[in-house]
Amino acid sequence: MSTVPPPAVTRRRRRAAETRAGYAFLTPWLLGFFALTAGPMLASLYLAFTNYNLFSSPEWIGLDNFRLMFDDPRFIQSAKVTGIYVLVGTPVKLAAALAVAMLLNNTRRGQGLYRSVFYAPSLIGASVSIAIVWKAMFIDQGIVDRIGQQLGISWGGWVGNPSMTMPMFVLLTVWQFGAPMVIFLAGLKQVPAELYEAAAVDGAGPVRKFLKITLPMLSPVLFFNLLLETIHSFQIFASAFIISGGTGGPAGSTLFYTLYLYQRGFVDFRMGYASAMAWVLVLVVGIITFVFFKTSKSWVHYSGETK
Repeated sequence: MSTVPPPAVTRRRRRAAETRAGYAFLTPWLLGFFALTAGPMLASLYLAFTNYNLFSSPEWIGLDNFRLMFDDPRFIQSAKVTGIYVLVGTPVKLAAALAVAMLLNNTRRGQGLYRSVFYAPSLIGASVSIAIVWKAMFIDQGIVDRIGQQLGISWGGWVGNPSMTMPMFVLLTVWQFGAPMVIFLAGLKQVPAELYEAAAVDGAGPVRKFLKITLPMLSPVLFFNLLLETIHSFQIFASAFIISGGTGGPAGSTLFYTLYLYQRGFVDFRMGYASAMAWVLVLVVGIITFVFFKTSKSWVHYSGETK
């Protein structure tokens, strides 16, 4: 005579079966994570403390790579170039994205077409083909130079001009503002129209409405875009490599951090040094992210939040 297990035992067995099924479905992702992400990260952390040239066994040298790094003028130059790009390119890109999002927030004919046109550059991304086209536009006697000549302005080739390479890269990143624009547009749709109507009754103008209503209501979206775009700016590589030919440009004006990391690892075969640079970048991005989250409490306001 068979006995029926108690309900508690049946529930435990069911939960155990569901847990096993869940881990079974997670297995492909877990294998990929440990083999392609966690494993290489741990390996690079070890290599950061070694002298490794890809062809011989790593030699443990402790903190020497990090000491050499801060005495390396090209490392300092790459950090400076990347810092300027992040500090200038990110705010300008977000400002352009917010401005266009506010223009597209109003109902008008062909609104879907306008949104698609402005978003299209972000679909292309920072691909090799776009970098090649951008380089062709800004070289000496390129289309930008010819337009300047027609206007009586002698720009010359921006690619070979150390003072113009940074504006060129900032223009490239601003041109691809579609992704943050869409996020801003979604945030603007959540702002209650009653707030603007009440502000209009009180005599508030467009600037005051923007500062007192739009920005506070958009602060969570602004924080998200700011964090995402800052991290993305630190990762610039493909366009810098193509436009500069992998050299870092004239006077190191396009020697971005990731480009110099690539040169050290795969041109000079100093993989230990490159691994140390990678972990310094991870640390810097982590610190910036931490600062963003800590300071967000003073300017990011969530709907329904009470203080």
